[in-house]
Amino acid sequence: MAVGMNFDERVAARYEAWYETPEGRRADGLEKAVLGWLLERVPRASSVLEIGCGTGHFCRWLNRRGWAMVGLDLSAPMLAQARDLGGALLVQGNALRLPFADDTFDVTAFITTLEFLTSPRQVLAEALRVARHGILLGVLNRWSLLGLQRRWAGLFRPTTYDTAHFYSVGALKRLLRSAGGGQARIVWRTTLFPRPWARAQLRLPWGGFIGMALVSSPWVEKGEER
Repeated sequence: MAVGMNFDERVAARYEAWYETPEGRRADGLEKAVLGWLLERVPRASSVLEIGCGTGHFCRWLNRRGWAMVGLDLSAPMLAQARDLGGALLVQGNALRLPFADDTFDVTAFITTLEFLTSPRQVLAEALRVARHGILLGVLNRWSLLGLQRRWAGLFRPTTYDTAHFYSVGALKRLLRSAGGGQARIVWRTTLFPRPWARAQLRLPWGGFIGMALVSSPWVEKGEER
């Protein structure tokens, strides 16, 4: 991850294993559907920096879809797992001081990373510095069944989410606008709780996973701003 959480070997070892569980496979499919839909709103972009890439799970997926991927993370154990699995150029670094020049990438992405950052506004501003066309976010929803489940679990036993800060759709939009100066277009969708009947790409503010993009490019479709 980036600033705020340096995940150790124990977290890195079980991170990918979760995606092999029934819940993990369902959630993964829904999340990727939302994120893929959002990236299509910037059709001419081709390069992505994922900040807080962890084990490279989403880097590998986007690389297979044809995006030029770079993954950045502070955690050496997470990056070691990512290197073993392959699929993207990987860099160890701090999200507050990205080791890249201005406008190096088309898009910067935070996928289940923003929740663990202690300085989210500053990190987003730094991400905008290196991005030509905007930011992609994938965040667990504070007011969803999934978000409540993750928060309540910590009342009974220690979990990875004990230090996480969960966002609502409205709070996430306000944070993006404050970091981006209020000039760019915001596009968002959510998924429902990851059950067999769940759907992605919904405009429900209580969906379990929020996909949101701040798009400075003029290519986003008209009528998508909310």
